Amino acid sequence: MKNTLYHSFWRTHFYAALFITPLLISLTLSGIGFLFYTNVENQLYDKYFFGESGKTEVQSIDDAVKLAEESYAGYKTNKIIELEEPYNTRLTMKNADGKEKYVFLDDHNQIIGGQDAGYTFANIMRNAHSSLFIGGTFVNYLVELAACWAIFLLLSGIYMTFKGKVLKKTKQTNKRQKSRKFHALVGTIITIPMLVIIFTGLPWSAFMGKYIYQASQDHPSFGTPLLQQQPPTSDVSEIPWATRQETPPTSDSGHAAHHGMGANMGYVANPNQLSVEKLQHEIDAMNISKPYAIIYPTSEDGVYTIAKSSNTGVTGLDVSPNDETTMYFDQYSGKFIDKVGYEDYGILAKWFTWGIPLHEGHLFGWPNKLINLLVCLAFLVVIIWGVSTWLLRKKQGMLSAPPKISQKVSVPFIIFMIILGILMPLFGLSLIAVVLVELIINLVSKNKLAKKEVN
Repeated sequence: MKNTLYHSFWRTHFYAALFITPLLISLTLSGIGFLFYTNVENQLYDKYFFGESGKTEVQSIDDAVKLAEESYAGYKTNKIIELEEPYNTRLTMKNADGKEKYVFLDDHNQIIGGQDAGYTFANIMRNAHSSLFIGGTFVNYLVELAACWAIFLLLSGIYMTFKGKVLKKTKQTNKRQKSRKFHALVGTIITIPMLVIIFTGLPWSAFMGKYIYQASQDHPSFGTPLLQQQPPTSDVSEIPWATRQETPPTSDSGHAAHHGMGANMGYVANPNQLSVEKLQHEIDAMNISKPYAIIYPTSEDGVYTIAKSSNTGVTGLDVSPNDETTMYFDQYSGKFIDKVGYEDYGILAKWFTWGIPLHEGHLFGWPNKLINLLVCLAFLVVIIWGVSTWLLRKKQGMLSAPPKISQKVSVPFIIFMIILGILMPLFGLSLIAVVLVELIINLVSKNKLAKKEVN
């Protein structure tokens, strides 16, 4: 039984690695790229982040927004990002097709220039890491599946290393054995940090992430506070009586909805909405420090949202998890309504708040980046030495897979795979698919063998 268990892990480990290695290499390299996106963008976009327009006239933030929307026809501002010195202010704009632009303002609120959001370094690395530039549900599931199977590879590798006594000193070792030992040694060292990196990335995943998010929403005391799920509303009575019944201007909702962006375009401010400049006076009066994002109301009774987040993916905007806060202000009076802070989060939301910046490499400064970088590089080394070990034992013209065992698959192996399948549903579904394919192959092989015996 023990031999059966070892061979079950070995054979499954081999085929899993064979199929997902290209994906793992892509995910690791793009992850390294995203790890240093702030450093790269500070250099690449120096003009936008820290430069000046050359104009000495000071204009209000609201005039700057209006000018930006005139300059980029079809785009509406849905977010203003106020960063600490020496960073410039950034506007996030979106059109009906869902395309985004970033527009930068200097100290005088004069426009310096704009970027196509889809082609910034951070977003390119993010798209490569999460969807391989292709996007779509299938690709997102494929990326998540690779992460799930990577967990199996790490755990099965640990078992085989100690069960097979791979690290035990031997007098005579050939090149393949040395390669195998190095593969096992580095894999053992990085297993725990690599598992942490993978699990802290799962909240973004397409399949499992959806259920994690839903659990967080369904159980506010355990996950996301109810106030954050259902933000307060502005006092519509603040609108003058004479114009209260008038329909405030909106974007072309039909066109926006057709493209699935109706909820994300942002609400076009009605004439009675408080200016951002006056809102900033309220923010300053409450001693709310930068960086923060001002998010426009998305409906007539919506609110201004001021957000300080630990995992924005925006250069210069991240704060410490303990400082993460979401505040709500009436869009007509500017009156502070309520707020949700880190201390209000459930345990699951707190895990997100700490885990995601840990995954991104900015939870505790450059040491976090360095540790993540070393783990990622070591993981690439493990992959390379794993392939090398296989090539050293591979016979010409043959796959040289681990031998197929004649005995039935061991019960401990089945239990282990079921547990992983429950913890990672997409992994479980892939196991069902693998078993079905295996059964079909066995049936076809038996039919061919039966026909040969008849003939």
